[in-house]
Amino acid sequence: MPAISRDTISALQKYDTPTVCNVIELFNVRPRSSGYMNKAITACFPELPPMVGFASTATFRALSPPRDGHGYSSIDRQLEGLADIAGPPVIVFQDLDEPSAAATFGEVMCTTYQAFGCSGLITSGTGRDLDQVQALKFPAFTAGTCCSHGSCHVLSINVPVVVGGITVYPSDLLHGDCNGVTTIPIDIASEIPGVCSEFMEAEKTVLDYVQSSDPTPSGFTQARQGMSESIQKIAERIRRS
Repeated sequence: MPAISRDTISALQKYDTPTVCNVIELFNVRPRSSGYMNKAITACFPELPPMVGFASTATFRALSPPRDGHGYSSIDRQLEGLADIAGPPVIVFQDLDEPSAAATFGEVMCTTYQAFGCSGLITSGTGRDLDQVQALKFPAFTAGTCCSHGSCHVLSINVPVVVGGITVYPSDLLHGDCNGVTTIPIDIASEIPGVCSEFMEAEKTVLDYVQSSDPTPSGFTQARQGMSESIQKIAERIRRS
């Protein structure tokens, strides 16, 4: 697996998730309707800048107590494993309760994860202590909120999980903002930021035209054609390379 530099991570943080998705499509490395989480997963704090990091996965339950009586013992092992991740970790939980019985995270867990270098958290379940977590400026993505943690416990760590309609594998590269969360194929990750800049410049052809004085339908058609031609040239170039 290619190494992803800190510079690449920083560069990816400059672009919104929809633009990243648009650019991934140009590489034609996966179907256009795969690789991103569905509408079940939303940003708790949409005002925060994009989150970028590598998945540290786990499964979670809260409906009934763990049989061994140690609800948080697996988190110790989870934290120990963060050092083996190639870059900033993103904690990704699959809540196995259906429906979700209690919050996957709260202030203490998010403060802990942030202290250990995590760049965010995603759960297919719910969260709580949102005012306190927001104050941390710690990105969190959930399927809702819940006031209690119930009998929460972590079952498995570093296993494939299903969140937002996709399977997330340990160390998958993730990008998320107010629009949602996508995976980024590792093989093309270093190329994404540069192409994002080109893609936005191509879109500017249409944006500038429709924001000009007295735009016309025919002028819009011409501007849109120019944008499409520019994007097609980008796609052809990166696919050749």
